[in-house]
Amino acid sequence: MTLTELLPAVRKLSVLEKLKLIRILAEDLDTNEDISPLEPFKTYDLPTPYNSFGAGEILMQALKQSSRKSKLKPNFR
Repeated sequence: MTLTELLPAVRKLSVLEKLKLIRILAEDLDTNEDISPLEPFKTYDLPTPYNSFGAGEILMQALKQSSRKSKLKPNFR
């Protein structure tokens, strides 16, 4: 069966049934070892905002300058 044959039936499913289908398909993919471009037990560095000291202060200064230019008080919620 092809994807184009499946799509009309899948679109008729309820939201709950679609979520179950997504979960089933994801679990099937998880068990297939050949799909991941990542190597097992290898460490990958991901850029994060952690250890970016001073970034919060710079952001606050930029927000204050922006609010002064627009003559509005900052709206922090």
